[in-house]
Amino acid sequence: MKIVPHSVTLLHSTPDPERVIERAGRVCWKSEDRITETSHVAFIRMLLDPSRKHESVLEHASAGFLIQTDRGISHELVRHRIASYSQSSTRYCRFKDEITVIKPSTLAEYGPSYDGWEEACLRAETCYNTMTGFGEQPEIARSVLPTCLATEVVMTANFREWRHFLNLRLAPSAHPDMRVVAGLIRDQLVELAPTVFEEFK
Repeated sequence: MKIVPHSVTLLHSTPDPERVIERAGRVCWKSEDRITETSHVAFIRMLLDPSRKHESVLEHASAGFLIQTDRGISHELVRHRIASYSQSSTRYCRFKDEITVIKPSTLAEYGPSYDGWEEACLRAETCYNTMTGFGEQPEIARSVLPTCLATEVVMTANFREWRHFLNLRLAPSAHPDMRVVAGLIRDQLVELAPTVFEEFK
């Protein structure tokens, strides 16, 4: 059994996204002549102002991430409907000898709880290997795999949806592991579009 951490890799994004947003948004007011090297900062802040909330313009920019997380968190990710997803399949991908899991972020790396979790994962791995060894297809053998099984998901969304995602998934009420994943996504979005995501810094 292999234990890996949650991870997030930026796969693609709109080139120069904040200037794209400004250029698209200025069509609404026919104010393209006011574009300068730095005008996008004030323009985007104006769009996000609570008194205006003209956030539809943010939909002209998008970003896609390769997310390594566990199957449980992936089930929460795909509830965000205004996004596109591709996920590794436990039906068609056969695990060879060992499974890869992600330890719950709040589980200590020692003590009876950790020992129980590790034992359960190892037993699941053994059962999976036994079933596939006797000829069961991966789509049947997967029924014994744990929720903490590692998976990869590519998730692409526009910036308006990413802001919605961060508001929900960084909240104290969100699952601790989802907060870890959302934090990794936030860090890259803040770097990619610092004005759009400045409230999440």
